[in-house]
Amino acid sequence: MTAHPVVRLLPARLRRDPLVRALVALDPDPRRVLLAVAAGTAALGCAVGLMATSAWLIARAAEHPPVLYLQVAVVATRAFGIGRGVLRYSERLVGHDVALRGVAALRERLYVRLAAADPATAAGLRRGDLLARVGADVDTLADLVVRSLLPFAVSVVTALASAALVAWLLPPAGLVVGAGLAVAALVAPWLAAVGARRAERGAAQARSDSSAEVLTLLDGVAELTVAGAVPARVERLRGLDAVLARRLDEAAGPAAAAVGLSTLATGLAMVAALVLGIQAVTGGTLRHVLLAVVTLTPLAAAEAVTGLPAAATGIVRARAAAERVLALLDAPAAVTPTSSPSEGDHRAVARGSASEGTQGATGTAIPRPHLVADGLACGWPGAEPVLTGFDLDLAPGRRVAVTGGSGCGKTTLLLTLAGLLPPRAGRLRVAAGAGGPEVDLADVAPATVRRTVSFTAEDAHVFTTTVRENLRVARPDADDAELDAALDRAGLVAWRDGLADGLDTMLGSGGAGVSGGEHRRLLLARTFLVGAGVLLLDEPGEHLDPATADDLLRDVLGAGRAAASGPAVVVVTHRLAPLAAADEVVVLDAGRVAARGTHAWLLEHHEPYRDALQAESGLVGATP
Repeated sequence: MTAHPVVRLLPARLRRDPLVRALVALDPDPRRVLLAVAAGTAALGCAVGLMATSAWLIARAAEHPPVLYLQVAVVATRAFGIGRGVLRYSERLVGHDVALRGVAALRERLYVRLAAADPATAAGLRRGDLLARVGADVDTLADLVVRSLLPFAVSVVTALASAALVAWLLPPAGLVVGAGLAVAALVAPWLAAVGARRAERGAAQARSDSSAEVLTLLDGVAELTVAGAVPARVERLRGLDAVLARRLDEAAGPAAAAVGLSTLATGLAMVAALVLGIQAVTGGTLRHVLLAVVTLTPLAAAEAVTGLPAAATGIVRARAAAERVLALLDAPAAVTPTSSPSEGDHRAVARGSASEGTQGATGTAIPRPHLVADGLACGWPGAEPVLTGFDLDLAPGRRVAVTGGSGCGKTTLLLTLAGLLPPRAGRLRVAAGAGGPEVDLADVAPATVRRTVSFTAEDAHVFTTTVRENLRVARPDADDAELDAALDRAGLVAWRDGLADGLDTMLGSGGAGVSGGEHRRLLLARTFLVGAGVLLLDEPGEHLDPATADDLLRDVLGAGRAAASGPAVVVVTHRLAPLAAADEVVVLDAGRVAARGTHAWLLEHHEPYRDALQAESGLVGATP
């Protein structure tokens, strides 16, 4: 991340400060920032000028001078009144332009960084946490520019100018007004910041947890209702809201004191200026028409500092947001191949990829990959493995189904096979075809892994755009012929032909407007479009009726089987009836492989598998 030249002039400690680094990530245009500060200062200057000029005009008019003596003041009053509104609008326009450009720049950096980062970084974040960081936290940093930094810059310039004006007319009053504005501009924001720090302790995490909890409730309300877990989830959400409420209560006292102190300081400054002004008029050192100017100018200057406590609160919140956003920007990069004893094998795999693989948007795939797992242990970083001792020989074209109860490690296994989670133990190797050189999957370039092994999550998203663009998420360079071929393989030819606008048909948010089966098959078409040699599918029949789910699973397990170079497929599923189409079924239980074999062999030799299929068949009114 390249810093602005001004940032390079800062001490090293400040350059490492999260808030400064976040500002650099926003990439603000210095010229636009200076223009916004100038417009805001001019707007507040017009407010002060309007008050001072109108005060002089009223006091002078009371003496009934010839009207021509008042013309300049009348015109100036109109000019200041118009200028205040126009310049305020200009300042908001330029300031928000800086903020919105910063939001776009920072989010782009975040997405690029997440794409290049170690897959465990994104995989280790809950959707609610990730949404909070790229959404609310980035917005908070944008607010830092508009609601904190610009107000402070404008207030300092305006307060100094106002104090200088009063000091020019009456030096003692200028000192008093300067002191009052200093208290309002420094002490009051500091007090507000103290309260904000109290509120932010744990509040950011509570907001993230609350967001994750809401998404869990919305996405899984059906399953949670069946499991009877909705009341517990709602109660947890109430607890998180209570945490946030307590934090706000803790900050309310200092925030109220800060606002009161700011008002008190500016009010006392105005009263002191009035007293000093009266003494000066009585002593003959100040003309009586200027008394109103000396007295009312501090009142106008107060507008420049009244919003600073809120600005200080915004800085504290922005610091917490900056730390969370920078945790993503500083995420370790994905492991790239380095010099090692297996580098020769790696180069051999790469040469095979270049000569035989299919070129895609994100890299070149390993041709006909052969994936082998030996004694694999799978788990999330920092936690105990949920699956141990897993072996797999996934030759090209082989179909493997993985089944078992919830929590036995099925999804974690797929994430590990996809290279999204590092193995906790054991070895995961990939070779280019039968007999080709083998290399650890972790030593393969991430772009190559993504083109070689395709993982489709249970909750993969369908975007609010056309069918064409939803498919091109997988391969942006795909033409219509390739899109049609993918839809054909996924069994969506009739569906596509029935669309009013064909590939240009708009889909609703999350796949609204398509049935559950069509939704799943659309995700399957996207997977086929990648052209990967290994397909990892997590519960492709989930949320579908049993008959539709079984038909989909049979199609998945039979996809490309007629082709000699068909992809290898690993499917995680709870449905057992269609698994006769699989070459092997692996049953997981309590973090280990309980049984494995063909569907027919398991029915004959593994009683729990046979009982589960009979129970499943009874539920749908069919026989095994």
